[in-house]
Amino acid sequence: MPRKVLRRIRAIAPGQDAFTLRVQWDGGDTSLVDVSGQIGSFRVYSPLRQEPDLFREVSLGEHGTDIMWPGDIDMAADTLWRLAQEQSGATMSADAFRSWRQRHAYTLDEAAKALGISRRMVAYYDHGEKPIPRVVALAARALETSDQ
Repeated sequence: MPRKVLRRIRAIAPGQDAFTLRVQWDGGDTSLVDVSGQIGSFRVYSPLRQEPDLFREVSLGEHGTDIMWPGDIDMAADTLWRLAQEQSGATMSADAFRSWRQRHAYTLDEAAKALGISRRMVAYYDHGEKPIPRVVALAARALETSDQ
């Protein structure tokens, strides 16, 4: 069984834009991560939505495996890593997604059906308007493999 890699953060600071974080990873790499999707989607983060200055009070968790805000609000390093990978295009770039769709001669509707997502999301990914989640990139690669 493969050993799970534990992501650790060395340093954390708020970014210039609202709901962005500058993350320095244990290995030395730095990522600028937009967490607005997480903040906007989950009830646990509602204090950060209601008091934007609270977001700037982010701190590093005890072992570097999470970050915290006052009021027992936290976010896992693994979540930040996944978001950093998606936002950097490391999981799959918009160009790679578009190429995948074109190789299969999929329309937006056909790609949506094949991936089990909405046509609107396929259009966002195709045009680079939203980062491509790891699960979508994996599904596209699996469909590529099954066709060969």
